[in-house]
Amino acid sequence: MTSSNIVRAIITAAALVADCTAEATDLSTPQAVAPAAAAPAVSPWQIRLRGLNVITNDSGRVYGLPGSDLSFSDTVIPEFDISYFFNENIAAELILGTTHANVHGSGSISALGGIGKTWLLPPTLTLQYHFTDFGTFQPYVGAGVNYTLFYNQSGKSARSLDVKNTFGVALQAGFDYMVDDHWGVNFDAKKIFLRPDFEANVGGAGVSGKAKLDPWLIGAGVTYRF
Repeated sequence: MTSSNIVRAIITAAALVADCTAEATDLSTPQAVAPAAAAPAVSPWQIRLRGLNVITNDSGRVYGLPGSDLSFSDTVIPEFDISYFFNENIAAELILGTTHANVHGSGSISALGGIGKTWLLPPTLTLQYHFTDFGTFQPYVGAGVNYTLFYNQSGKSARSLDVKNTFGVALQAGFDYMVDDHWGVNFDAKKIFLRPDFEANVGGAGVSGKAKLDPWLIGAGVTYRF
């Protein structure tokens, strides 16, 4: 073999070794992995709009009048609420709406008929537990506090009516059925234990008593999660 052929063979062998070394390095070196896209941030806020049936308990009394009783009109109103989720299970909900009640005499004072009318604003704050094990069906329970303000009060058979603002306890149960990540339908039932004191003027005489409204709030509507 001539010297030129030996040199050519050495160069060829060196080139082959270099190629094999490069391939082995590529196989042994971990390949860079593109970072996974960050999951979109989930907002803790949620709103609902419901149609609400307010069903009152027809009970109450005028102090000093045995057998006296009261009854109240039921109403259907819109309701708006705002929820804030502390985590996937625990949320606080503020319920907003306003309605009116016609007050009627019953029992021994049924001859009075319509006693008067009052509007009420009953903001209610509940703390809820949401169950997350049922997929798109998401039930919840809650409990909280209500403070009802009475306004635009007027007498009918009574010359005047003054129902006092008061606190109450609220219990709640319901569910959302989510159509997608944002929209859902909602059904909700609340019981508010609401028993305000009142004063009235009937035939020139001042009277007082307690109204046991204790309403059920039964609603259905739309949920939107941000």
